[in-house]
Amino acid sequence: MSDGEDGADAPHPRDTTALFGHETAENALLEAYRSGRFAHAWLIGGPPGIGKATLAYRMARFVLAHPDATAPAVRRATSLAVAADHPVSRKIAAQGHPDLLVLERGRSDSGALRSTIAVDDVRRTVGFFGATAGEGGWRVCLVDAVDDLNAAGANALLKILEDPPGRALFLLISHAPGRVLPTIRSRCRRLMLRPLEERALAQALAAAGQAPEEELAEIAAFADGSVARALSLADAGARAMRRQVGEALEKLPAVDPLALHRVGDALGRGDDAAYEAFIGTVRDWLSQQLHAPPAEPARLARVAEVWEKVNRAAREAEVFNLERKPLVFAVFGHLAEAVRR
Repeated sequence: MSDGEDGADAPHPRDTTALFGHETAENALLEAYRSGRFAHAWLIGGPPGIGKATLAYRMARFVLAHPDATAPAVRRATSLAVAADHPVSRKIAAQGHPDLLVLERGRSDSGALRSTIAVDDVRRTVGFFGATAGEGGWRVCLVDAVDDLNAAGANALLKILEDPPGRALFLLISHAPGRVLPTIRSRCRRLMLRPLEERALAQALAAAGQAPEEELAEIAAFADGSVARALSLADAGARAMRRQVGEALEKLPAVDPLALHRVGDALGRGDDAAYEAFIGTVRDWLSQQLHAPPAEPARLARVAEVWEKVNRAAREAEVFNLERKPLVFAVFGHLAEAVRR
């Protein structure tokens, strides 16, 4: 999963050949391709981490491996699967396929991940689509994610979408399709993906081999339909963190400073999986409080206020790369206050 979707140890979508839980969307792409009425641009939308980029790369591999939609292999196909040892799969995995252009956030000279896709990268589409396809078939542009385009980048993409060359395919990934420029949306066929059901998540975890079999169902239940989050929770440190934080939450409004020190020490600055588990466990607890009876307006208002405080503190810690132990104490201070009032 990419598209901002990849978990701590998740393989990149260009390396992922398996897809779980999106059979309906996959069939829609396959049927459209061999129908002869294949849209030149697709907007693949849905929440982060559910496999949008995995599906997009899967479609790109299939089209590049089978450029003739009328070929018997395409007619017989029951999915978009292309073997990992197929030349197209190997070239894409090595980021060396001449007919696939991937637009995503790059890194600045300092090594930091940019906040937007550079407009100069988007303008590469002009030369890319102006050249003859290196493999004699389709040319595919995959944007991961279109949400990361600034105004200049969106307008540059729109120009090529408005007058696409023949045998050009755009696969635009979006976590919030409603916010995509209307003129871009109007030139795409929309394909919305839903969060995965727990069974499909458990299958994805089992295939990845990153969690004990007896814990698959529990991890899937906490993953909110996101493979990326499930993979993050499958991390041994993340599972231990969920248990530690869960024990501390059960004691509220009482707060054990030693327990919080242990949580803060376990987080460290570099353990992103444990950090995501900490934030995710707290958010799950707050969500339960919002839906737990009795639904008194004053109580709901207190929980909603704490929800905002926790999210603000988490954002600041991420943006400014702050020490995480003070965040732990601040979050539990807010939670204890909400429970006591």
